[in-house]
Amino acid sequence: MNAPALPRTRLGAAALAAAGVLFLLYPVVRPYSDESSMAGAVAMASSAWIAAHLFAVAGFILLTLGLLALHQVLDQRLSLRAVVVTWAGVGLTLPYYGAEVFGLNVIAHRAVQEQSTSLLRLADEFRYGPAAVTMFAGGLLLLGVGVVLAAIAVWRSGTLARWSAVPLAAGFALFVPQFFGPPALRIAHGALIAIGGVWLGLELWRARQAGPRR
Repeated sequence: MNAPALPRTRLGAAALAAAGVLFLLYPVVRPYSDESSMAGAVAMASSAWIAAHLFAVAGFILLTLGLLALHQVLDQRLSLRAVVVTWAGVGLTLPYYGAEVFGLNVIAHRAVQEQSTSLLRLADEFRYGPAAVTMFAGGLLLLGVGVVLAAIAVWRSGTLARWSAVPLAAGFALFVPQFFGPPALRIAHGALIAIGGVWLGLELWRARQAGPRR
């Protein structure tokens, strides 16, 4: 790695670590309740709801920047494929998160103002609409594939510690199933991604000084 590339690589390393932390804050800050009830409306109308989902949005963006820096270090076809697939996944995922952040928040505010839970049915109509849920699931699937490809590239490279990308890959491979778990499981999933992002970020930060790792 040449000297001019070092600042970019370290920015990418910081982006990976920050993404990991943000994906932990997402389930920690997010309020949980029965979202068909008035308590659910209050939760979705809260600033915590907006903050939590924006943490996830920022995490997705930082992940792509981190994987780009990883590709610059590894310089493999596989790491490039990981970047492309992950970027495509993020592109498909973010519109759904945007609606979760802002659309559901507006619906919930109106439900609270009118003290009517009937409006909350609109949330499910959005979430489970065929186009929305297909795009969202497809985006998360591509994200999982992309990060797994990055982990394989790291494993094969001999440049970074072989296991350093495995927790991150496991976290994104499990992104869809964790939605169906209780809050404690979702927080544990966020912690797994945080560990993965920080570990891989530290390995990437040290990449210029380190020799081949096993």
